[in-house]
Amino acid sequence: MRSPKSNTVTRIVGALNALTGGVFHRRASKITVGFLVAFYQALCQAYPDAERIYVIQDNGPVHTHPDLLVALEPQETRWPWYRPPNWPTEPSAAATRRWGELRLPIQIVPLPTYASWCNPIEKLWRKLRQDVTHLHRWADDLETLRTEIDRFLDQFAHGSLELLRYVGLEIPD
Repeated sequence: MRSPKSNTVTRIVGALNALTGGVFHRRASKITVGFLVAFYQALCQAYPDAERIYVIQDNGPVHTHPDLLVALEPQETRWPWYRPPNWPTEPSAAATRRWGELRLPIQIVPLPTYASWCNPIEKLWRKLRQDVTHLHRWADDLETLRTEIDRFLDQFAHGSLELLRYVGLEIPD
């Protein structure tokens, strides 16, 4: 999303619990390796009893940057990661010092390239656009728009069977 007045970009990263419909999210102007490490740390704190958290993601290069992967437990994917040719294959010394001991219990599950329909959270983003950001009336008030986005996502913080139905994850009785 962009604010026409200040041309400010707002990005949202989220996780959808496939069993409860709970949504965990964070906002930033830019999604960096450091931001994603902090997001994953907060996600692990939100699920302290989880032995392992599987995170289904598209193939955005930052999702598999070596500096990010050093913060996670060893990955067990069978498929090679896509990385731009000019990116390193090993984490930087700074990232290893900063996050190398974390070993967050997260496994990244990469989606096929250009297959966003395989990721249920994409349907949540569609619902967000339909219900909140499409033709919104806060063009001159970016903070109100951000508050409305947070309010929308926060309603699912503790789970929602309705959301599971909407994204196609409801298990029939």
